[in-house]
Amino acid sequence: MSDGQIAVSGLTKRYKNLLAVDGLSFTVHPGRVTGFIGPNGAGKSTTMRILLSLDAADAGRALIGGIEYRTLRDPLHRVGALLDASAVHPGRRGRDHLLWLAYSNGITASRVDEVLELVGRDKKRAGGTVPFVLVEAPGEVTPGHEPAAPALRAAVEEVHGG
Repeated sequence: MSDGQIAVSGLTKRYKNLLAVDGLSFTVHPGRVTGFIGPNGAGKSTTMRILLSLDAADAGRALIGGIEYRTLRDPLHRVGALLDASAVHPGRRGRDHLLWLAYSNGITASRVDEVLELVGRDKKRAGGTVPFVLVEAPGEVTPGHEPAAPALRAAVEEVHGG
């Protein structure tokens, strides 16, 4: 298994009488943008929670680079994830949120700027390809633009030589 590869094998999770995930298996190769879609109740969030060691599987394995998330050294230097886009502080600009996240995990501010430049949104201009307002005042992100926040957060957290 290569470093950063996500491998889920035979994953099963039950909450009392509810079977949330039933024998799920898949592989995601590093450097690939991968969508995880399905209807409400299909087990997407449960699978992500297990992958991030926030919940335990009843059976199967969920590995990142061949090991469980909880055993990763400096996990935010290896894996970026945001399960709930509403978890971002409502009074904080997008760039400031990313800077806080970076600072709290020993990631340089230059990585934040690198990611913002990569997606076409730097601190000086509002144009670009990702529809998430990073330069406007808090609370001015319009509905429909919030989905880009998790992608930016994940990009800041991804492996960057740290």
